[in-house]
Amino acid sequence: MTKVATRFAPSPTGPLHIGGVRTALFNWLFSKNNKGTFHLRIEDTDKERSKKEYQNQIIKSLRWIGIQYDGEEYIQSTKIKKHVDVANELLKSGNAYKCYCSSEEIDEQKKRARQKKIPYVYDRKWRDKKDSDAPKDIKPVIRFKSKIDGTSVLKDLVQGDVEIDNNTIEDFIILRNDGTPTYNLSASVDDHQMNMTHIIRGDDHKINTFKQIQIYQAMKWELPSFAHIPLIHTIEGKKLSKRDKASTLDDYSKIGIMPDALRNYLLRLGWSYKDKEIFTLDESIKHFNLEGIGKSPSKLDMSRILSMNEHYIKNIDENDLFKQLTEYCKLYKSEIKSDKKDKIKKSLSFLKNKAKTLEDIFNNGQYIIVDEINFNQDDIKLIDEKAKKVISDFNTQFASIDKLSKEKLEPIVNKLIKSNDTNFKGVGQPLRIALTGSKFGPGIYDIIISLGKEEVTKRLTNKKLG
Repeated sequence: MTKVATRFAPSPTGPLHIGGVRTALFNWLFSKNNKGTFHLRIEDTDKERSKKEYQNQIIKSLRWIGIQYDGEEYIQSTKIKKHVDVANELLKSGNAYKCYCSSEEIDEQKKRARQKKIPYVYDRKWRDKKDSDAPKDIKPVIRFKSKIDGTSVLKDLVQGDVEIDNNTIEDFIILRNDGTPTYNLSASVDDHQMNMTHIIRGDDHKINTFKQIQIYQAMKWELPSFAHIPLIHTIEGKKLSKRDKASTLDDYSKIGIMPDALRNYLLRLGWSYKDKEIFTLDESIKHFNLEGIGKSPSKLDMSRILSMNEHYIKNIDENDLFKQLTEYCKLYKSEIKSDKKDKIKKSLSFLKNKAKTLEDIFNNGQYIIVDEINFNQDDIKLIDEKAKKVISDFNTQFASIDKLSKEKLEPIVNKLIKSNDTNFKGVGQPLRIALTGSKFGPGIYDIIISLGKEEVTKRLTNKKLG
């Protein structure tokens, strides 16, 4: 049996889109599940729009989410000669022909189709003409001689049997008049050259698949298997595009979505296995199959992504969480100073409470990270004379504590509640504002213990408190 081989073939004409990442993920998991290989092909033949920065972004994005391809990247533009050779072979075998229609003629045909409100199909004018009829001053394109009669059936591994009338596929161009190959020719030749066994891609490629199958058959190559995945839609039900907000991996990493959480979300977006929601990497590889892919489009739901990320924040090893947090801060915020790192690490157990993103943890830990706190102007107005007395009384009694713990702090707070004739909020809120700059934040005991004795004393005697 042939070893399974799949590929992901993006064009570097823009940043890698979230839909593309899911396609890459499904290809990669299918290969790994079958102990096969997964390859990255960069389809960079559009010289005007292809950019090295996008190629780098594609590679970086796949690496970030944990998708590893086998071997080197396959660069399509270096294989053009082979594509042209195949076009010439198809010409020789009578499976392709030279078309001398001018662009004006084609435009006229398209205009007539629009007027009749029917899809444009090239009228095959040059399909059966002799070379002797060729005009001298026009460079021809080479068109593939598509089947005219009967139907074709695509045995799709996701969609089931898909049948179309052959006359709906036009004689498509395989070589432009400047001698460059088109997408359908290049993709077919590359897939054959790379020995691809399975082509798994978005179902917007279905018509391309019918064209590529005809090229395979004309060349007498062994056909790969095809699987077409339904597209990802926005929450409003529109097709997701590169222009949509939160469409690239960078959009997610910037707000502190973790790669494992996003990969788990994308795995479950249009694929299921029993009623399981959370998959480790090993489980994803073990259970992935094409049968689990649904036939309807999936909706990208930000609230589900945040919920998945929150699950990972709560459940992953805190050393790993700390590592990801420090890397996130370095990239998108400011690097956590070395003297603050230990305090943050020890406080993760409560800083991660209710946090949906790494950014939330960063915000929750701001009072530790900063050297000098900025007071919320509305909150500092709450520090009236009574609040100042609570802060001062607490500081006096706090000085006698040698080791910070909730057990040591609780009696002091309870005593202050009694002596100041107030409640827990009456003591906790002034202290929280004094120590963090805001009335919102973690529990007061957690704040005090995380800051340490010296820093608490310094903050409680801040002149800005009046």
